[in-house]
Amino acid sequence: MQLARMDDVAGCRLIFPNVGALREFRANFHGANFKHRRKNEIDKYDYIMSPKPLGYRGIHDIYEYETTSIQGTPYKGLLLELQYRTHSQHAWATSVELMKHLTGNEPKFNRGDAKHIEFFKLASEVIARTQEDLRSSYPDLSDAEVSRNLRNIDGDIKIMAMLRQMPTSGEDAQDAKEFILHMSEGGGLTIHEFQGQGAATAAYFKLEKDYPGDDIVMVRADTFASIRSAYRNYFSDVTEFIRFIDDGCRALESSASHG
Repeated sequence: MQLARMDDVAGCRLIFPNVGALREFRANFHGANFKHRRKNEIDKYDYIMSPKPLGYRGIHDIYEYETTSIQGTPYKGLLLELQYRTHSQHAWATSVELMKHLTGNEPKFNRGDAKHIEFFKLASEVIARTQEDLRSSYPDLSDAEVSRNLRNIDGDIKIMAMLRQMPTSGEDAQDAKEFILHMSEGGGLTIHEFQGQGAATAAYFKLEKDYPGDDIVMVRADTFASIRSAYRNYFSDVTEFIRFIDDGCRALESSASHG
C-alpha cells in the first residue's frame, strides 16, 4: 500500500547478527519503561518460530504511539511496525524484493512463476539450517534433498547466475538527514537528499503522485552506509545472499555425505 494512503503507519527495521541477539533485544524492549502499547500477542508475528509457508522469516511487533505531551498529540494513536531480522534473514528478504524488479515475480506474495517461488522457499531453508541451525519452509526434507532440489530448480531458471551478474549500484550520499530512494519501473535508482523531514515528506508525496508505477520509499538513518545495508534491494546488493546460498548448499551436501 502506498504511503499516501497510509496516514497512520510508520515503520522501523532492526537487523541483528544472530537470532540470540535479536531475541535478547526484543525481550529487553518489551520491558522498557514507556507508555506506547504493543497491540499484538508476543508470538503472533514470530516468523522465526513459525516461518511463513513461502519462506519469509523474521519477527514483527505493532505498537500504538501514546503521549501526554501537547507536542506529541498529533501523533497519538499512530501505529508503528517494528521488523526484527537477522543479517541472513534480511539477505533473503532483500533478494526477494530485487527479483520483483528484475523479473516481475513476487515470491513473498506467491505471485509469479512457480519455480521462482519454489527457489526462494528452498533458499530460506538453506539459510535457516546453515546460518541459524533452524528450519523454515521444508522442515521434513533431508539436507541432501534441500540442496539438490534448489540446484535443480536453479538449473532451470538460472536465478543465481542472474544475481551474480548484477552490478551493485554505486549511488552514494553524504550529509543529508532524510532520503528518498526512487526505483523506477526500469530498475534505475535515484537518491533524493533532504535536511528536514517536512521537505522530504512533501517531495515524497509529489514523487508518488507523479510516478505511480515506481517503487519510492522515504527513509532516515544515522549514516548512509546503514541505509545501503537496510535497503540492499534498492542498490542491487545481493553479495551476502549469494554467499549464504553457495556456502549453505556445500555445507548441506557435506553434512549429507558424512551422515
